[in-house]
Amino acid sequence: MEDRFLPMSRADMEKRGWDQCDFVYVIGDAYVDHSSFGHAIISRHLEAHGYKVGIISQPDWKSDESIAVLGEPRLAFLVSSGNMDSMVNHYTVNKKRRASDSYSPGGAAGKRPDHAAVVYSNLIRRTFKETPIILGGIEASLRRLAHYDYWSDQVKRSILLDSGADLISYGMGEHSILEIAEALDSGMDVRDLTYVPGTVYRTKEGTDVYNARVLPSYEEIMRDKRKYAESFMIQYENTDPYTAQVLVERYPGKVLIVQNPPSMPLRAQEMDDVYSYPYAGCAHPSYAAAGGVPAIREVKFSLTSCRGCFGGCHFCALTFHQGRIVQVRSHESILAEAERMTRDRDFKGYIHDVGGPTANFRHPSCAKQEAHGVCAKKQCLFPKPCENLNASHKDYVNLLRKLRKLPNVKKVFVRSGIRFDYVMTDSDDTFLRELCEHHISGQLRVAPEHVSNAVLRAMGKPEHGVYQSFLRRYGRVNGKTGKAQYAVPYLMSSHPGSTLKEAVELAEYVRDLGYMPEQVQDFYPTPGTISTCMYHTGFDPRTMKPVYVPKSPREKAMQRALIQYRKPENYELVKEALHRAGRTDLIGFGEKCLIPPRKIGKGRSGGSAKDWEGNGRRVPKRVSVEQDRGPERPVKNRSGNGRGKSVRKQGRKGNRK
Repeated sequence: MEDRFLPMSRADMEKRGWDQCDFVYVIGDAYVDHSSFGHAIISRHLEAHGYKVGIISQPDWKSDESIAVLGEPRLAFLVSSGNMDSMVNHYTVNKKRRASDSYSPGGAAGKRPDHAAVVYSNLIRRTFKETPIILGGIEASLRRLAHYDYWSDQVKRSILLDSGADLISYGMGEHSILEIAEALDSGMDVRDLTYVPGTVYRTKEGTDVYNARVLPSYEEIMRDKRKYAESFMIQYENTDPYTAQVLVERYPGKVLIVQNPPSMPLRAQEMDDVYSYPYAGCAHPSYAAAGGVPAIREVKFSLTSCRGCFGGCHFCALTFHQGRIVQVRSHESILAEAERMTRDRDFKGYIHDVGGPTANFRHPSCAKQEAHGVCAKKQCLFPKPCENLNASHKDYVNLLRKLRKLPNVKKVFVRSGIRFDYVMTDSDDTFLRELCEHHISGQLRVAPEHVSNAVLRAMGKPEHGVYQSFLRRYGRVNGKTGKAQYAVPYLMSSHPGSTLKEAVELAEYVRDLGYMPEQVQDFYPTPGTISTCMYHTGFDPRTMKPVYVPKSPREKAMQRALIQYRKPENYELVKEALHRAGRTDLIGFGEKCLIPPRKIGKGRSGGSAKDWEGNGRRVPKRVSVEQDRGPERPVKNRSGNGRGKSVRKQGRKGNRK
């Protein structure tokens, strides 16, 4: 079994007859050889082009010996924190340490350091003074230039400087890593690799950097938040490979950090090639005693159909990392992977997902992008869908139909998340109808995020009326299926632009839904997003107008509590929020009230506080989404075969769109 994996030890290398690896890939995750894991893709990509790659997974960062177990690579060390940013992996939005790590054996926490890419790179440099170090993965990609770090509440330098690495390969790395490999293999010095698209390098003032745009310096953005916002927006508008300029950021000591334009998107054939490599499709067997690696369970029987997203949500870093041009695999490639999947002994007949960043994106948003790239200063869907938008779902529908017909496939789920506003631009009901008939089970998770149009504008999301229109359409189409299926919203609290007034507006909407949403997320300021720029600076970088930012832990707790106002433990926070917002009219026993005048304690009227709604009315012991649709739930037809399975039981949560 272990022979199916790349070497993780000297013994593994000897079995292959290797004296030395060309590349040693150091990762913060457990080694999972599956195409949903970035380290698997890049290592197999290099292998397919003739390079010898070894894997060091989760080395002991306190031991220099841990980084030398495979010896010095012939060409370079590759370093990635893993599939997730290590700080997001470690900490909740409240900066509390998480108890588990799904990307580690047995879900154990503490297997990687904070800021893993920096720590691993410094560890390598202490042991191997001259060996090139190439950073990649999402952590390095989003920190490639100076950035606000939420966990320290500071503006940090480019990760290239703190790590001591030689290059960053940012974004989707297949093109850049191969160009780097070929250059190093030819004998070029890593310091001369200044021309590769999709890379960031360090140099000195006086070096020729052609056709570059100079950003505000590190010192400027440190002391001036407006300058930070200006710099960020320039970066954001230079994320397209067709139109992006070279960007230069100055540091003290005449140091320059230079970002080359992004790599070109992968063509369909290139995507097919990448997903055809001989992945083992599972975690390394050495983790079996620990119970395996939990993260693989979510994706083992899922299919990636695309990369890139033109959705443009401001709280999402996809524009910075994958870009806005959608890249797709052919039907033949996806079907071949699905057929291999059905032969796995653990396959039970269910394909858990067919999607990508956004499941129902299966082509670039318009024909122009294939030759000229995306518009630098315009979004495809926000504030209104572009008139040039190609909203057809025919290709995706045909793909799903083919997958449903495969032998031994019982059900094909779509769980990556769909853009409901994109669905609304397609006048054809076919996709929505077949989604309801075949690809959900009880619940369709969608992400309106909020109901206040002011907050939605800050989020880069469509107006609330679009979501309401979608619910009506979904209700009409889904009602014809004869199934009791429901649309369940993802909601977000404390996003920039949301005052307590808007938070109360959202609570009133939740009240009218008739149930308490389980999926509520506090805004999390991670690098590489417009929303994080707003959070740090107090400016909307698109307009440079001030924007309200809820920052105090107390206010953020109140905004979250308002969404889940029925929880007894939230009573005091909700009461305080309503007083601060001047909405004491929502305290009482009326139908529109959120909470009673005083907290109802244990023992009143023979029940506990858990038995009561916020306004003091008795509620059933179990109120679920399926049982209590509320006045704004779209489905009128309650016939069918009863309640659908909960999303938690289905497995993978959908992404936020």
